Amino acid sequence: MKTSTSEGKHGIQWTFRMQLDDLDFADDLALLSQTHHGSDSDVKALTGKARAAYLKLRNIWNSKQLSTNTKIRIFNTNVKKVLLYGVETWRTTKAIIQKIQVFINSCLRKILGICWPDTISNNVLWERTNQIPAEGE
Repeated sequence: MKTSTSEGKHGIQWTFRMQLDDLDFADDLALLSQTHHGSDSDVKALTGKARAAYLKLRNIWNSKQLSTNTKIRIFNTNVKKVLLYGVETWRTTKAIIQKIQVFINSCLRKILGICWPDTISNNVLWERTNQIPAEGE
């Protein structure tokens, strides 16, 4: 069963059994499904923008007057939002999630003042900063 719109183009008609009878734009859907949102180049670009946002706030991270909780809130609202912009549309892979997590962890360690050879596990880092792993976001 096909339906026509006012311009005479075919649309989608759902039957009582909720089956899709007509799909004239299947080619467009195939193209959309094959785009590589979240590819390495997208992740590199957004990581670069997030790094620039992080570096612009260097005075905040180095401030002794602000609490760690305030710094983490600023990080979440200004840096993390830039990094994760449009992530809902990405085709996420383990490699992409890992790259994002590495960037977030390195920023959090710098905010907390944890440098090598002083180390803490990622779980302790996330617990101290009230963060959840990138795969959970």
